[in-house]
Amino acid sequence: MSWKTAKRLWEANQDLAEACLNHPFVRGIANGDLSRESFKFYVGQDAFFLESFARAYALALAKAPTGTSIYAFRDQLDGVLDELRLHQTYAKRWGIELAPEPASATRSYTDFLLRVAWSEPVESIMAVMMPCMRLYSYLGQQLAPRLNPDSPYREWVDTYSADDFDLLAGKLEDLYNEHLGYEQSATRAEGYYRTAMKLELAFFQQAYEYSL
Repeated sequence: MSWKTAKRLWEANQDLAEACLNHPFVRGIANGDLSRESFKFYVGQDAFFLESFARAYALALAKAPTGTSIYAFRDQLDGVLDELRLHQTYAKRWGIELAPEPASATRSYTDFLLRVAWSEPVESIMAVMMPCMRLYSYLGQQLAPRLNPDSPYREWVDTYSADDFDLLAGKLEDLYNEHLGYEQSATRAEGYYRTAMKLELAFFQQAYEYSL
């Protein structure tokens, strides 16, 4: 089995996954200590990011080589829209602007994501998108046992620890593994995957620093 499979790409980036899990922003979500302003900033920036994520899925769907992959990308796109509905709930509750000016880490991530989505085939697009899906499922599952039931952010943990979200992440990884025959794109997978993981960590750091 190729070392470039989704599982092995994830395993090769455990250092960054652990850095995200142990980041004070992520820990603050679980224990409820994160400042409200930092979380509100994060939600707005994440809504901007998720709109780009949805566009990337739409581009992957347009480039999908089989009917099966078309339906798979449609399901992934539906999952992003569900996440945006969670953000809309927070926006109504706390008066969050969901169309903000993108901050530097947000812009770096969305520019990277959309550049690959516009210019490269579906295998490369998936290599850029898988880290977000798998990381958030991992964070949700790791945080769930230590979640403070009084945390104002518990819906975030509940959403990403859910079996449905893990299943969606797994379906994207399975779809990626089915396309490993495209060697030209697969050879780029390691670099794309790690870049996306670094951008995830920068995204949390950006939100954490917002209210410092």
